[in-house]
Amino acid sequence: MNESLALTSWQGSVPLMMTLGYIALAMLIGLGARGGRRMDSLEQWGVAGRSMGPVTLYLLIAAGSVSAYTFMGAPGWAYSKGVPVFYVAIYLAYLALVAWYFGPKVWKFGEQFGHVTQASAIADRYQSPALGALSALVMSIASIAYAVLQTIGSAYILLVMSGGRIPLWAGVLLVLSAIAVYLFVSGQRAIGRTNVFQGVLMLVVAWVIGVWAAHLATGEWGFTRVFARVADNNPEFLRLPGAGGDMSFSFWTTSIIVSMLSFMPPVWTQWMSASSARTIRRSASWLPTYYVVILPLVVVGFIGIFSLPELERADTVVLEYAMANMPVWLVGLLGAGTLAASMSSSEPFIHSVALSLSRDVLQPGLGLSDGRAGKLARWLIFPVMFLVIAPLAILEPGNLVMILLIGLGFASQVLPAFIGMFFWPRASAIGVISGICAGFVVTVVFTTIWPHPLGIHAGFWGLMLNLPVFVSVSLLTKAVERSVTRRFFMIAAPWMFTNTSARD
Repeated sequence: MNESLALTSWQGSVPLMMTLGYIALAMLIGLGARGGRRMDSLEQWGVAGRSMGPVTLYLLIAAGSVSAYTFMGAPGWAYSKGVPVFYVAIYLAYLALVAWYFGPKVWKFGEQFGHVTQASAIADRYQSPALGALSALVMSIASIAYAVLQTIGSAYILLVMSGGRIPLWAGVLLVLSAIAVYLFVSGQRAIGRTNVFQGVLMLVVAWVIGVWAAHLATGEWGFTRVFARVADNNPEFLRLPGAGGDMSFSFWTTSIIVSMLSFMPPVWTQWMSASSARTIRRSASWLPTYYVVILPLVVVGFIGIFSLPELERADTVVLEYAMANMPVWLVGLLGAGTLAASMSSSEPFIHSVALSLSRDVLQPGLGLSDGRAGKLARWLIFPVMFLVIAPLAILEPGNLVMILLIGLGFASQVLPAFIGMFFWPRASAIGVISGICAGFVVTVVFTTIWPHPLGIHAGFWGLMLNLPVFVSVSLLTKAVERSVTRRFFMIAAPWMFTNTSARD
């Protein structure tokens, strides 16, 4: 009797041990990424010396995009809402196109003009450190929201894997502490090296879990019968506004638009970490082959509709289904894969916030040298992680996908800066600042006081005021010097220039 209980207890601990073992392994990989290099410069700690090859960059971008919402949030939406979850598929496909077109241009900006952050490129284009700082702060809100999402996901994995023995707050602190160690030591190189490992692990785990779950639920090694059963018994899950009735066509559509118009800083930094512009094109061309990772996990969410009808928290549907129906070793592999998804996405956002606050806010504000700013960026990860992200994650401010959408709503308000960088030479610094401020205020009001009026995403409402203000004020104020716009647009859109001048 006692031996049986001991065996059962040991078997129940296997998933937790595998998940904790993954954290230790990620730390070792991240610490080893430094390779004896000095990490006290913005160039090395921030963009890995612009040295990443196509395979590393492919997995860096892919794993950074596939986060806790892929293993938890997206299946949770499939379980609670149904087809509205496929906004993620559209968004991810668009990310690959954005990387292919804009990535090489951003890399050339960084290589020729010395940019290491998105906001430093904005400040240079508009010759305005104030605009760079404003962009950095607005994007930091979006990036912190995203990092909070990933941290909550990580903590829930540990909570579920431990059977409640590791409470949410302890899981938050454990995961953030592990990331802090190797991120401080190795910077962007740690993110690249760990994401290669995490990316492969996630892809394997997602398909094994998805196909196995479909076989357990329907008897076939495919997904057709899963959707046929949902169509027969719960057809409301297969059409808008979804089973919850709260995902209208207008909110679904504007959420996709807002997501597509949000140029998040970590992606910009990843592009600048490439060894060449051609490397980015090659990596971007491969990205769609990775983004199919979302499909099998969404299928598990649909399986949960008829297999786990009374689940208390939708975001844990994949974990709960696996723990109820699969071998312990596979549950442990799922825990490690889900934790990999969360950590691989939180790392670049934490890194980009610290890097941009140091380079684009504190360096110009305090007159710091590049060397001082590089050292400060490394130390800033600690207050960002433990004074901002950790408390917010412990408070659990909402479901995972909604946190993501709110963050993207704020990030989209920086869109005018990119329009003026890639498409419209006449854009002025004052015009961009005015547009961002107007859109930001509207987004705050329509997120907190009057959430998403008429079923339209708050960030979309912000853009509806932001863009007209941006254009109007730009036309009424002085444009940036032609020499500045010329050097940018000879990279971004050389066809706009004659031999001597830019077309306004």
